[in-house]
Amino acid sequence: MSDVGSDEFDDERSKLGEYEGDRNEAGERHGVGKAVLPNGDIYQGQYENGRRHGQGTYHFKNGARYVGDYYQNMKHGQGTFYYPDGSKYEGSWVEDLRQDHGVYTYPNGDTYDGEWLKHMRHGQGIYHYHETGSKYKGSWVNGKMESAGEYIHSNHRYKGNFVNSYPNGLGKYVFDIGCEQHGEYHQSEQDRAEGEWGEVASNTILKWIPKCVTGPTLWTAGSDTSGGEKEIPSAEDVTEN
Repeated sequence: MSDVGSDEFDDERSKLGEYEGDRNEAGERHGVGKAVLPNGDIYQGQYENGRRHGQGTYHFKNGARYVGDYYQNMKHGQGTFYYPDGSKYEGSWVEDLRQDHGVYTYPNGDTYDGEWLKHMRHGQGIYHYHETGSKYKGSWVNGKMESAGEYIHSNHRYKGNFVNSYPNGLGKYVFDIGCEQHGEYHQSEQDRAEGEWGEVASNTILKWIPKCVTGPTLWTAGSDTSGGEKEIPSAEDVTEN
């Protein structure tokens, strides 16, 4: 859903909406007030020359709520947005968009703590998977895992390069027992059956090609020295919002 507030009608001649609060000499909303918009949304907070400006709380009729800073009618500064699906964003806003640093909590309990650009995960950040306890720490570009990063699990981690939210190219598994398995991930697209609307969906297939094992002991238990698939959260596991 959109978290951009509804337009507020300040023209008293329109007879749309209700307002109670302070005004300036020009009759504009100025100071502290409460507005009930024609569509049922409610804003209560600070105004400056007819616009939401300063601290305020905006209640959407669908149950969403924003609490934080406004600048010239836009969410701008620090604020928290509560979404109807139970998710929540706490952090920085720039002209109504999630931008700079913020923490997003998703409905399934996953969290992303990091940098944002124009509503998308972009920059350095950590995505924590609530169900498994695993996390991804690294670079993001336009909402996807890109460039250097690592998956951190309870007893091992994978460090390497990522493309389109999947590991790609050279990397290594680092195990808590002190050894490392170096290798390379290859990506391939595998066509699936034709969908309901006639489109052909594709699925990214990952193949891990081990090259060497380093460390104080040889890795034998559970090792995959012939190549194959490793358990890596897929792009679909990362909720987009």
